[in-house]
Amino acid sequence: MNDFEEFKGKQGLTRLINALGYSRDGLCAAWKNEAAFREEVMLAAVALPLAFYLGKTGIERALLAGSIIVILIVEILNSAVEAVVDKASPEKHELAKRAKDMGSAAVLLSLLNAAVIWACVLL
Repeated sequence: MNDFEEFKGKQGLTRLINALGYSRDGLCAAWKNEAAFREEVMLAAVALPLAFYLGKTGIERALLAGSIIVILIVEILNSAVEAVVDKASPEKHELAKRAKDMGSAAVLLSLLNAAVIWACVLL
């Protein structure tokens, strides 16, 4: 076995089970450590049922619900970027600030995206 194969990891069902565990750990870490994620989950808890109630077609429901799920995805990615930046560069640095600001901008754009979709579908 070469070095690459040694670090490649498990395959098949074992890989899937491991991946699900890592995903669960990531969701738990986001919930425990990120207030913004908790707030957005609370938004999703209200908005997702509304999406299925207010959407008249499958496409409308998918757009409304999907736009909320995208917010959660972007928030988790933003939190991951912030964690890596904090680990790599604990001191203040212009590139660290830029990375964090860009992550924050991505969250803002995901929120704006959801607002536009909800307005287009419901108004």
